[in-house]
Amino acid sequence: MGVAFGLRSRLLSFRYAGNGLRLLVWREQNARIHLAASLLVICSGFALRVTLADWRWLIFAMALVWMAEAFNTAMEALSDRICMERDVAIGGIKDLAAGAVLIAAIAAATIGLLTLLPYVAVAMS
Repeated sequence: MGVAFGLRSRLLSFRYAGNGLRLLVWREQNARIHLAASLLVICSGFALRVTLADWRWLIFAMALVWMAEAFNTAMEALSDRICMERDVAIGGIKDLAAGAVLIAAIAAATIGLLTLLPYVAVAMS
């Protein structure tokens, strides 16, 4: 038997997703750093009057980092639940997931700089 695809179940899925985001921000120090960086980018974008086309890049970059951090956090929690003692293979899996966050963060910082620096240059001239 499948679960009914109704409005109530859709609303519940949004509530669960919101709960996941709250857990991410409250439990993970790196997520709070991502939150601060995201807020800085958003405020900078408004202050510099970034175009819609450039907002797309900034939103994509922020989403990339948030998704990577959420997957990393989920992977770590699942790994810790499966294997509570120190395990080399689990450690490698966690390192891979953390590396994915690093790749996303470097890409996002690059996108942010390439997008915002021209606006900063114009504002300073």
